[in-house]
Amino acid sequence: MKRSSEKEMMDWPGQPKELLADDLHNLRIINRYLGSYRNVLRGLARLVDEEKLHRFTLLDVGTGSGDIPMVIVRWARRQQIAAQISGLEREAATVEEAVDQTRSFPEITIVRGDGTAPPFCAGSFDFVLASQFLHHFKDEQIIALLRTWARLARRAIIVADLVRHPVAYHGIRLLTHGFTHNPMTRFDAPLSVQRACTISEWNRLLQRANIGTLRIQRMFPFRMLALISPLSLR
Repeated sequence: MKRSSEKEMMDWPGQPKELLADDLHNLRIINRYLGSYRNVLRGLARLVDEEKLHRFTLLDVGTGSGDIPMVIVRWARRQQIAAQISGLEREAATVEEAVDQTRSFPEITIVRGDGTAPPFCAGSFDFVLASQFLHHFKDEQIIALLRTWARLARRAIIVADLVRHPVAYHGIRLLTHGFTHNPMTRFDAPLSVQRACTISEWNRLLQRANIGTLRIQRMFPFRMLALISPLSLR
């Protein structure tokens, strides 16, 4: 299975607000039950424990409806760690949804902006997180994004994403056709797998960015987690 360059519906401008809101709801379900939350927390907890942190700041690039920041805040509260999270999102309708979803979380600020040119100063955050985001971009764009984010992160970049595999493609296609009639979810979910890299491709791409020490591992099901630190391009 070759990597696809076809755009997902979510990346098309001008999508109906109701369609997008329902798709974001479906993505929260997928993230919860297919490991996105677990994998992000595993990587973040490892970094926090290694540095014995009692507080941290984090930028979540492409935050969607803000579900992962909420998961992180709940975890940080349980660990008695002070967390301040900024969720960066480009589309106005998605920003509105994220603001509404995170309204009861004072630790979370939603910012409208582009991940390719984040509106923040160098070294603004301890961590930069990209969860299920980088597969939307071509190889050279991924490298450029990582180098941009390296200037923002004082400690590490966390990348959690899909791994391309035929079983993952057919599995998510069957799953989404079974639980939703939303055409955006049905179209985007299997295409996301096609747009993702294999684990070896991810490893080569992240190494090419040359921004620091890379730790990458396979995660279940058909996902990967990468921690990149220390950073060197500030």
